[in-house]
Amino acid sequence: MAKDNPISKVVASHRPDLDTKYVPIYKHFHANPELSHQEKETAAKIAEHLKQTCPDVTLHTSIGGHGLAGVLKNGSGPTVLLRADIDGLPVLEKTGLEWASTKKMIDLEGVEKPTMHACGHDIHITSLLAAAELLYKSQDTWSGTLIFCFQPAEEKGQGAQAMVDDGLYDKVPIPDVVLGGHVMPMRAGTLGTKRGLMASSADSLKVTLHGKGGHASQPHRLVDPVVMAASTVMRLQTIVAREVDPADTAVVTCACIIAGDAENVVADNAILKLDLRAVNAETRAKVLSSVKRIVTAESMASGAVQDPTFETTRNFPLTINDDEVTQRLEESFTEHFKTEEKGYTASATKLGGSEDFGILATAISKPSSFWTYGGTDPETWDKVAAEGRPGDVPINHSAYFAPVIMPTLQVAVDAYAVGALTWLLKK
Repeated sequence: MAKDNPISKVVASHRPDLDTKYVPIYKHFHANPELSHQEKETAAKIAEHLKQTCPDVTLHTSIGGHGLAGVLKNGSGPTVLLRADIDGLPVLEKTGLEWASTKKMIDLEGVEKPTMHACGHDIHITSLLAAAELLYKSQDTWSGTLIFCFQPAEEKGQGAQAMVDDGLYDKVPIPDVVLGGHVMPMRAGTLGTKRGLMASSADSLKVTLHGKGGHASQPHRLVDPVVMAASTVMRLQTIVAREVDPADTAVVTCACIIAGDAENVVADNAILKLDLRAVNAETRAKVLSSVKRIVTAESMASGAVQDPTFETTRNFPLTINDDEVTQRLEESFTEHFKTEEKGYTASATKLGGSEDFGILATAISKPSSFWTYGGTDPETWDKVAAEGRPGDVPINHSAYFAPVIMPTLQVAVDAYAVGALTWLLKK
């Protein structure tokens, strides 16, 4: 860290004690995750902490469900929104940590699910709370307005839009720039930005194939939806292999098949849960069209009793980082974190997953930028990298995903603070 850099001086002199104050908060959030649209206690804990550490922040709660936003006005100047997502996932944690989640929740479909912060949103929450305290205590060094936005339901691709639709920007000032970050399975201590495309689009479909069930000993009197599903899944694999330009990028995944529960009873229907990814709008539309064509054709070929039913369960936009905004971050991050193999890079890898973060900016036609930082223990990372086994590192949404708390937390806190001060620091 460049200690003679003005922004770094502010961050270093006002950063709260992360080890004693924020590590316990992180462990609390990790042990107490809540599923999308059900983040009631998480939001209450965030609100309670903000009121204690930043008493002059104007807090708006219950936006788009359990979303909340704190506004800190500090004189004239730009307005910067910092965003963290707050929901967990229906994953059974297997990390073995002392603070591992053992929580179960009833999801919105009425099914009890194990619940885990398997995507690092607990790091995001904790780091934005710590950054808020840092920036609150350093108000004499900057001028403008800060918005601390804690967004629900990111995993469903619905939380950002829900906040916008529920009047987020009637409650808080329109930001000049929207910033955010995400912990990833990279070496802890590293941080990266990328101009342009940062995350693919995503479309999730629930497809119901309609057969005719009955006794497993009499297949000639049935229309077997399991065979129909098997044929469909295999045929779907040809979309990327044979319909998408090899120079392009797309993913078609069938992540779930549901059909029956007894070995001697053929069910009436089979359900496929599909996840589609693309890196441009044209390919996105083509893949969606191809999926519907293949599913419909396989149903017809199998003699389905009716056409398949399609339900869109999630969709995420493309995440595009603004070039000018990202260039300014490149300059600030380079000075604070230093550009080196184990520090900051302006050539971050595109996210493997998708994000609804950008909606907070595109809804008001403002620019945004989204960065990534590592959460994998440095010794573990160096070992698997040296042995050519980076795939052994648990990834986001894995039951074993658990970022090493330090230095991950400090990098995350500093990134939020440096990002905000890039626009707000007094000259």
